[in-house]
Amino acid sequence: MKLRNRKAKIVATLGPACETEQTIEKLFLSGADVFRLNFSHGDHEDHKKKVKIIRNLEKKHNRYICILGDLQGPKFRVGRFLNVKEQLKKNQIFTFDQNKKDGDSSRVYLPHKEIFKSIAIGQRLLVNDGKVRLKVKSKSSSAIKCVVTDGGEISNNKGLNIPDTKLDLKIITPKDKKDLELAIKLDVDWIALSFIQTTKDLLTAKKLIPAKFKVMVKVEKPSAMEEIESITENSDGIMVARGDLGVETNPEDVPIHQRTMVAACRKYGKPCIVATQMLESMIDSPTPTRAEASDVATAVFQGVDAVMLSAESAAGNYPKESVEMMDKIIKRVESDPKYLANIQNYNLNMVKTSTEAIATAALEVASIAECNCIATFSQSGRSILRVARMRPDVTLIGLTTNKKVARQNTLTWGTFMDVVDEISSSTEMVDRACKIAKVRKILKHGEKIIITAGVPFGKVGSTNILRIAKIISNSKLT
Repeated sequence: MKLRNRKAKIVATLGPACETEQTIEKLFLSGADVFRLNFSHGDHEDHKKKVKIIRNLEKKHNRYICILGDLQGPKFRVGRFLNVKEQLKKNQIFTFDQNKKDGDSSRVYLPHKEIFKSIAIGQRLLVNDGKVRLKVKSKSSSAIKCVVTDGGEISNNKGLNIPDTKLDLKIITPKDKKDLELAIKLDVDWIALSFIQTTKDLLTAKKLIPAKFKVMVKVEKPSAMEEIESITENSDGIMVARGDLGVETNPEDVPIHQRTMVAACRKYGKPCIVATQMLESMIDSPTPTRAEASDVATAVFQGVDAVMLSAESAAGNYPKESVEMMDKIIKRVESDPKYLANIQNYNLNMVKTSTEAIATAALEVASIAECNCIATFSQSGRSILRVARMRPDVTLIGLTTNKKVARQNTLTWGTFMDVVDEISSSTEMVDRACKIAKVRKILKHGEKIIITAGVPFGKVGSTNILRIAKIISNSKLT
């Protein structure tokens, strides 16, 4: 299979619109690099089938595919209503309580005791993606009396957001524990954590996740933005989850938060995904709005590792077309002369390590020696991230002996991943890198490649050598 002719990657969420091998394969061939399993929806059998299909596609197309398992997290929902839904009017009083009876126009059951402990008078509660807004007037251990500040429809099990309150939560819920067990059993590559509020939340959750899995933090809470540097440093990647973040913060703040997160990820060399409503209108339409096309383009111009489709691919009428459109937008942006200057204009705050030094040198040598490919051997994948975060204008090949690392780094900007046998000498290193570049049709006869690795070979964190090699046409590639 040919390389994708672009740097930014595409994440496609799987759902009812793409459950069969045929439909998932169409998404992959159209450009999806990463598949997201949303554990908020579907049962365990559904997820098992999808993972099996993805792994079969890997073998069929001889290409590593990344799977992101997304835990639901502590999502709050109101109870049920006797009449299914009610219309709340501005300035009326409405109460959330611990009474399990069906609700009416004056009250509803709220099955989350932790909210009653933490919320304070004057704080906001937002229902139905922020369409209905209330402010706390008084509270007790079993009732929160509010005044409606923006009226609208409230109905059965609608989501509830509490932007002003830091809650004492179990960040991994009982449902999440079951889903996490499944994710581990299915050997997904990344695990996404929802509604992380603080670095402490992240560190607590990471204790439950085996080290071989990468942890993606979905930033959805204003409190997480207050600790974004620390959260980014302690995570493996960040998802700019603009859905709930857009409800809990002002709409005008979301673009600033997005840019802040992208910059933090560039600084620490962590992958960044921008998600939610990127091509929202393509749920029902074969083409996006011009604003949506510009939104995807903005994320790409900022240098994100990946852009994500949610309902567009999971439940929309045009999942394949959504992936194709995202692919077109990315390629168009990356062909713009200002693109590289834009994403390379970052203060990357160099970390003074041999790995960072070699990564920096590789870019300089590539420019001077006119090499258009850098191959990086990496046991853990960290050296690959250090090169990719500089956003070089060359093809990046990540080589590892670990299939899990290859899949995980498929998410990394501009990087093609492959698995090789263990190497024990510089000769083997050059031979393997050249062979991959040639067999995968990345380089042709006479073209040069830069290769970085570490001695002793196979040791994590030891990147310390750089070589230049030339591709030759006979079978002995070195």
